[in-house]
Amino acid sequence: MSGKILVVGANGTVGASLVPALLRKGEKVVAASREGRAASGAEAVRLDLSDPSTLPVALKDVDRIYALSPAGNVDQPGLLLPLIEAAARQGAKVVLQTAIGVDADDNIPFRQVELKLERSGVPFVILRPNWFADNFATYWREQVKRGEIRVPAGEGKSSFIDTRDIAAAAAGALTGSAHDGKAFNLTGPAAYSYAEAAAMLSKALGRSIGYRSVDDATFKREMVAGGVSVEYADMLAMIFYPVTQNWTAGVTDAVETLSGKPPRSLQASIDDLAGSLRSAA
Repeated sequence: MSGKILVVGANGTVGASLVPALLRKGEKVVAASREGRAASGAEAVRLDLSDPSTLPVALKDVDRIYALSPAGNVDQPGLLLPLIEAAARQGAKVVLQTAIGVDADDNIPFRQVELKLERSGVPFVILRPNWFADNFATYWREQVKRGEIRVPAGEGKSSFIDTRDIAAAAAGALTGSAHDGKAFNLTGPAAYSYAEAAAMLSKALGRSIGYRSVDDATFKREMVAGGVSVEYADMLAMIFYPVTQNWTAGVTDAVETLSGKPPRSLQASIDDLAGSLRSAA
C-alpha cells in the first residue's frame, strides 16, 4: 500500500491522536473534517458525510480509510454507507469504528454499516471500542464540574478505553494486513463502575466527585438541557442498559494485538485528563 490514508473526523478525539500516529509511521495522511481545517504534517480536506458530493475530492489517491460517524448523530447508515460504497468503487481498504455490542442485533444501525462493509469486497477491519475514558472530560465534563456524575448505569461496570489506545489500534490496522477481515472489541485492561470512576476522579482532582444512578427520563432531560438532541439523548440512554447488565465489563487483548502495546488503565487516563478537568472546576 503506497497511497494516502484518509482519516475521517481528523479533529475529533480519536482522529487527533490517529493522524500524528500515522505520520510517525511515515504514512501520507489526508485529514478530513467538515471545516477542512489544516492538520500539522497532514493534507487537510473538507469532508461532510451528509454531503456525498464532498467524497470525490477527499478520496483522491486514497487507498485506506479510517471511517467513523460524527458524535451526536443517530443515522449512522445514512452518513457512512455512501463512504463505504465510494471506497468499494476504488478498492480502498476501510477500518471502521463502530461501538462495542453492535453485533448483538443486525437491526442496530451501526451493525447495518458493518454488514455493508463486510459484503463490499474490499479489505476491512472493524473496531468496536467500549465507552471512552475521555467522556469524563467531554460528555460528562459539566457533571464533573458540578461534582456529581449522573448517568443511568446502575452498579454496572465498563472496561473504559482511552481514545489514544483506539488510535494506536487503528494505526496498526491501517498499516498492516494481518488482521484484515476481522472485528475487534477494544477495551481497557479492567472494568470499573461509575462509582469507582468517580473515586478515581476525586483522587486526581483533589475534590469530591460523586456518582448517582438516575432514571432514563431524568438523564435524557438533563442531556437535552445540556445541548444534546432529543434523538441522541434517547440513544445514549438506550446504550446504558448494557452497562447496567455488566455486558460492557469484558476485557480483551485487542489493543495490544493491533498496536503492540497494552492499553492504559482508567486511572492513568483520568490522571492525564486531570489538567483539562481542573479547568472545568
